[in-house]
Amino acid sequence: MHSVELTVGEKVLRLETGRVAKQAAGECVVSYGDTVILVCVTFKPDIEEEINFLPLTVEYRELSFAAGKIPGGFIKRETRPSDIEILSSRLIDRPLRPLFPPNFRNEVQIIAHLLSSDVEHEAHTLGIIGATTALLISEIPFKTPIAAVQVGLKDSEYIVNPPLNIQENCKLNLVVAGTKSSVVMIEGSANEASEQEIIDALKYAQPEIARIIEIEEALKEKVGKEKLEFNNPYVDEELFAEVQNVLGDDIHQLFLFKEKKAREEAKYQLMKATAEKLRERDEEIEDKVRWVVDELLQGEMRQKVLKDKKRIDGRTLKDIRPISCEIGVLPRTHGSAIFTRGQTQSLAVTTLGTASDEQRVDAIYGEESKTFMLHYNFPPFSTGDVRPVRGPGRREIGHGALAERAIIPVLPKEEHFPYTIRVVSNILESNGSSSMASVCGSSLSLMDAGVPIKTPVAGISIGLVKEDEEYVLLTDIVGDEDHYGDMDFKIAGTANGITALQLDLKIQGVHIDILSQALTHAREANDEILKVMNSTIASPRSELSKYAPKIVAFTIPKEKIGEVIGPGGKIIRKIIAESNVSDVNIDDDGKVKITGNDTHSIEQAQNAILTIVQEAEVGKSYIGRVTRTTKFGAFVEILPGKEGLVHISKLSRHRVRKVEDVVKVGDEIVVKVLEIDDQGRINLIRKE
Repeated sequence: MHSVELTVGEKVLRLETGRVAKQAAGECVVSYGDTVILVCVTFKPDIEEEINFLPLTVEYRELSFAAGKIPGGFIKRETRPSDIEILSSRLIDRPLRPLFPPNFRNEVQIIAHLLSSDVEHEAHTLGIIGATTALLISEIPFKTPIAAVQVGLKDSEYIVNPPLNIQENCKLNLVVAGTKSSVVMIEGSANEASEQEIIDALKYAQPEIARIIEIEEALKEKVGKEKLEFNNPYVDEELFAEVQNVLGDDIHQLFLFKEKKAREEAKYQLMKATAEKLRERDEEIEDKVRWVVDELLQGEMRQKVLKDKKRIDGRTLKDIRPISCEIGVLPRTHGSAIFTRGQTQSLAVTTLGTASDEQRVDAIYGEESKTFMLHYNFPPFSTGDVRPVRGPGRREIGHGALAERAIIPVLPKEEHFPYTIRVVSNILESNGSSSMASVCGSSLSLMDAGVPIKTPVAGISIGLVKEDEEYVLLTDIVGDEDHYGDMDFKIAGTANGITALQLDLKIQGVHIDILSQALTHAREANDEILKVMNSTIASPRSELSKYAPKIVAFTIPKEKIGEVIGPGGKIIRKIIAESNVSDVNIDDDGKVKITGNDTHSIEQAQNAILTIVQEAEVGKSYIGRVTRTTKFGAFVEILPGKEGLVHISKLSRHRVRKVEDVVKVGDEIVVKVLEIDDQGRINLIRKE
């Protein structure tokens, strides 16, 4: 067993190998304080010849015993991965994938198990560190070490790996993965942070990443295996040249088609004709011709961008595709919008619900409720394809989570808008940046629904083509520019700052200076998009849809909850029946939500509850009812369940010989509170 360690932030990061899971190609146990994660890497020595890509799979699982919990629900074992586990799997996958050798096509599997959790720190950055280390010490030809840290910004101070309770109050929360000198992946959210704050966070992360890489390399020096030799080109040089010769100059004609479907049709016909000519050469020739065509198109597209500054659809480097916005497109939904940018189109629909519609999340870090959800759907017709329609895949969950993070900072506080909100973005067309179209469409849909968001949010994707030291940034990339380019940098934000960002690369890192320029380009583009959106709807509608439920929320003292509910729920049921509201929900902290079909019923129920919890005030007058009389005075109910005493001397300005001479049980009289003594007894005086 070998181990290395380093203090990162406030805790010790420890990497260990050689004690467990020794049949894996590479394994690493990563601990950070009391959080422990095991990452194992395996691969298949044989190659499936028909595969023309790296078949890498990453599975991250949070085992409930890690936090001393038994899984909730009927089945008491871990089953399908949660959204959190899927997002963490993607987070580990994305920075590693571009670092494998180009022709390496062996199937690789990375499995990360969270074994112990301090319930303070998330483990996905440890998963990236563990996976990198396991790959480095294995025979898999993965040679570029990377590491990851989480960076928070709180009170103008950057924090490395902030615990969960600190993250909640951070203006900025980024996961940054990189090499010693460049950034490979970013995932994060922000509360309208500036571009400079983002760049400063990356600069803060870089030295910490470099320190972690040093201990990864130290462990590799101790136990690293000899790397596998391989030479697995999908198409050898001879066949590549032969296909290229048959294609001839026709390959260059594809760039005359600026529209996606026309270009794809021409590309399909060219590949089909070329394959027919080479059919006797190879049984799998169609797939190999397609691969060669893609390689040639990639090279030509990149050269046109770098040398001629010409893009595949004819735009300049900073041009945004034509944008159109529509709202209120569906008659019975609570809010709807269609956002179209070029050939990417999102139909975003908002639904408002009650407290019973909140999503309950049973995470390893504790149970929580979500009152805002943004779900992303990507049906096959959006790209003109035919494929099975199943549940949401990893990509859909990832894109929905990114758009959700972008919108959260502008949502109203629950006490001001006590609704559960669900937005669904259905992608009707896709040709690049559908997740950012979802941000724009969701913002429009929320305003159409009358949700009082602070300000609209827009999103854009910035691409990159880089050869050696020469590079070009592309604003609002289309699908082919994403496919053939080097970067997909998604940035969402308001007119005041950034709310979410996500960086994915196909190269082995990019310098922070390039990312700084990309952020500037994104700000300029998003400002233009917001102008178009504001011309459609500049602020949320003043009224909710007539089909939306009516909800009012307020807070009562916790000690009064029992009085409102009553024995066996008798009082609250009576209030619901008499006011004809749908539901009254009272939380343990005293938060009350009343749901009904009309405001009059809700107000009636609210007044009934407030009357019950109301306290008598010294100096205030009330119309009370005499409940009983005695020799020394009359007891008067001034509030439900609250009586005070009017002493016989306070019943009249004149001398009273007998209480019944002045008042009788059932009389309504006006009284004023003189005092409330230490025992809570209320003394009154009658006002004639």
